[in-house]
Amino acid sequence: MEILFRIRRSISRRLTPPRIFILSFALVILAGAILLRLPFAAGRGHLSLTDALFSSASAVCVTGLAVIDIGKDLSFAGQIVTLILLQIGGLGIITFSVILFGMMGRGISFKGREILQSTFLNTPRRDFIVIVKEVLRLTFISEAVGTILLFIRFLQDFPPATAFFHALYNAVSAFNNCGYSLFSDSLISYRGDWIVNLTVMGLIILGGIGFIVQHEVIARFRGLQKRLSLHTKLVLLTTGGLILVGAALFYMFEADQILKGVSGPTQFLDSLFQSITPRTAGFNTVAIDRLTNPTILVMMILMFIGASPGSTGGGIKTTSFALLLLMIWNRMKGRYHVKVFNRQIPREIIGRTIAIIFASAFSIGLITSVLLFFGGGEVLPPEQSRHFFVAYLFETVSAFGTVGLSMGITPKLNDVQKLAIVLMMFAGRVGPLALAFSWYTAGKKEIKYAEEPVMVG
Repeated sequence: MEILFRIRRSISRRLTPPRIFILSFALVILAGAILLRLPFAAGRGHLSLTDALFSSASAVCVTGLAVIDIGKDLSFAGQIVTLILLQIGGLGIITFSVILFGMMGRGISFKGREILQSTFLNTPRRDFIVIVKEVLRLTFISEAVGTILLFIRFLQDFPPATAFFHALYNAVSAFNNCGYSLFSDSLISYRGDWIVNLTVMGLIILGGIGFIVQHEVIARFRGLQKRLSLHTKLVLLTTGGLILVGAALFYMFEADQILKGVSGPTQFLDSLFQSITPRTAGFNTVAIDRLTNPTILVMMILMFIGASPGSTGGGIKTTSFALLLLMIWNRMKGRYHVKVFNRQIPREIIGRTIAIIFASAFSIGLITSVLLFFGGGEVLPPEQSRHFFVAYLFETVSAFGTVGLSMGITPKLNDVQKLAIVLMMFAGRVGPLALAFSWYTAGKKEIKYAEEPVMVG
């Protein structure tokens, strides 16, 4: 008994909250891969182990990159598996565990409480269990409303049962910012459809702004909260600004290209949709591989920024981008501290922001290099193979931002490249910095040495 107690205590000591958070995602991915590998999940032929792992990771990491056609290569049971995986991946397995324990009348461990605090809240709060329940309520209400709206539209094209499942699948996928769709062409067939476009865009934005932001905005409208927090203000302003700037740039670069010859309302929907979806959603109403180079660059920047903290999306997050701009602006004005809305940002947060951005950029560079080095296939002259660099970089940024947009090369990747993208999707969902910190074990106190300046810039 004593030996078992020591083993249990040793394991408990090593399972820090970041490691529990990361392991929960890894275990769900493995479980999903096993299920998708089984015969009942296949629509036409068994999935290979690599494809099953890729599809499970893409669903759990709410990415949406696909090496198979979800609507054709998976059976109805297999599609249900991916639907459950992306719902769990969007909210997090810890969230469901806490709610389940609460329903059973069991208490929540300190580690579980710490994980939830860091996942959904910008500051520690005593009512975080109430907020977690609010998260689930808002999630299911949003998905239900989205399902109803899409069901009404899809009834015009499919039998009631098929229309309902398509509506449910796309609504859940959109809110969780996944991008998985049962349609082979994503939403290109509904390019100019106002109901489909507005519903999907609304779900993407709601899922991408973060649950604490949703909670504060609703509380503010109800009169239960006097003012919005600095976090919520930054998220709303940055999200709105990125959507407007992204839509304007898309129209500017594509007016004489992919938008040429279509009606004004469709141009408006295309520009707005393609500005919102790179923010970790992955749906598309136009062919990505037909876009101009400037548009591809803009979309990669939007994918890199991603959604907001405490949301279902990935990327470096809108707040990190906002703080980076604010830091540059304050330094240009000769201010050492970062100030906004009569508030000063802690230096620790600024340091963490810089570390996140650098770690993310480094991860993207590393995985892109792996894709290039292990490309294989026919050796082509540089001028004929140059486009692979853009396609691989786009794929990697999409995987990091858990977006799911692709220039069409995902199904053509070999096993090594697929595994590299799986790693990128996983790092993008849990965060490259969190992944690195999970290896750190607290030990001796840090030794402080004398400071000495180094020239920079």
